[in-house]
Amino acid sequence: MSAAATPTAVQLTVESPEQMQELGRRLAAVLRAGDLVLLTGALGAGKTTLARGLGAGLGVRGAVTSPTFVIARVHPSVSGGPPLVHVDAYRLGGGLEEMEDLDLDVSLPESVVVVEWGEGKVEELAEDRLHVVIERRTGGAPGPAADADGDEADGADEADGADVRRVTVTGVGDRWAHGALAALARA
Repeated sequence: MSAAATPTAVQLTVESPEQMQELGRRLAAVLRAGDLVLLTGALGAGKTTLARGLGAGLGVRGAVTSPTFVIARVHPSVSGGPPLVHVDAYRLGGGLEEMEDLDLDVSLPESVVVVEWGEGKVEELAEDRLHVVIERRTGGAPGPAADADGDEADGADEADGADVRRVTVTGVGDRWAHGALAALARA
């Protein structure tokens, strides 16, 4: 994994699903209760893989899988940390008003809330938040096929670089203005 950093943004190159999970574990180390994380990327980009790493890093119970059909899953901590609330807003067309039934505003103060497909839908929940944009390689070789969870399917051709992702983590608000993301770039 390689990276370039500024105080509020870090750009990384992730070369495998294992590195994406490791990025999630490293990101979990800088998160605390009340943090909102928006994950943006095409189907199969690795959003759920990153969320799986976040769950491992936060020490939560239960397998972190795509919540597409249930919209949201709560994973309680087994290590005394904050629970992970994992939301998939893909099927929700509206903004925050459509998400109000999920009571994310109630969950946010004591949880880490991660929203896949949340851009343009949940930013109003918190002035301080992280935007994580995952871009798959485009061009000559097609990207890997996606399985039912939107994760990369096993057997994707790693030799053609199809697993390479560019990940940009941007902190919005005072919480992230003082270099809290710099640790991501150092590893």
